[in-house]
Amino acid sequence: MFRLILLLTSVLILTGCGGGNNSADGGKASYAFVTNGVDPFWTLAESGVKAAAADLQVKADVLMPAAGAVEQKSMLEDLMTRGTTGIAVSPIDAANQTDFLNQVAEQTILITQDSDAPDSSRRVYIGMDNYDAGRECGALVKEALPEGGTVMILVGRMEQDNARRRRQGVIDELMDRSHDNTRFDPPGAVIKGEKYTILGTLTDQFDRAKAKANAEDTLARNPDIGAMVGLFAYNPPLILEALEQAGKLKEVKVIGFDEAERTLQGIIDGDVQGTVVQNPYMYGYKSIEVLNALHNGTDTGADADGFINISARQIKKDNVEEFWADLKKKLGK
Repeated sequence: MFRLILLLTSVLILTGCGGGNNSADGGKASYAFVTNGVDPFWTLAESGVKAAAADLQVKADVLMPAAGAVEQKSMLEDLMTRGTTGIAVSPIDAANQTDFLNQVAEQTILITQDSDAPDSSRRVYIGMDNYDAGRECGALVKEALPEGGTVMILVGRMEQDNARRRRQGVIDELMDRSHDNTRFDPPGAVIKGEKYTILGTLTDQFDRAKAKANAEDTLARNPDIGAMVGLFAYNPPLILEALEQAGKLKEVKVIGFDEAERTLQGIIDGDVQGTVVQNPYMYGYKSIEVLNALHNGTDTGADADGFINISARQIKKDNVEEFWADLKKKLGK
């Protein structure tokens, strides 16, 4: 009888220790994909998350913080409390979140996507090389202004690792510098090269009204500006709104990032030189695939630094319609 009691007790203990699985789902692994904000970019990623969850027969939630780092932290804390098997997060402020992210990594499987936290204990980073993508964006500026000119950079937050690297890539390409992804030009000062002058970098903290005001202010202060570069998905459409209201569409060259519909239409209409796109659908799909592989102890395909590269590419007049058709297909439109 005593042995039977010990056996039953052991079974109960093992059942309660579910290895991070969510018992409310009958032991099915549960994963979470946490973004750095709310944007159509993340709607594409959500489609990838849902597709992967269906293919792998796991549970996967997508959480989009609208109020910045504080809300993102609260979401992660809640996920840990619920015993989530694994989390893929795009850190809003990697440098200041590192200690907290390490706490998350102690309790569950943690990977980063879109924007990395390289000093944290994350297991894998899924995304692109943002510095190289920034240089591709700079190459589009060169195509738009082959004789040189003045340029303003507009971006959401400089705290994010992806934003810093992306911006630096643009600068280094326009200044014809060597490839060095550790270089950093502090924002604020004018940066002058032989052909191009970068007037500054304006941030908006994901505030759309502020982002548009930045574009309007740029035009008011620099009536002869040559090009405006928008490095977050919502920046190029708001730049276009400001240009349209000022009657300067096509006069000022616009170079974008990501695949907002207004940006793609702008390429077709000749209002946008081009955009550098990521693959948010695959960020979502691959994140769940990798979390599941880590949970099951199988190969993730990451390199020695834990990096899984999903390359960026340029979208211009010659390939925009094909790209957009594929995008609509992924979204079920």
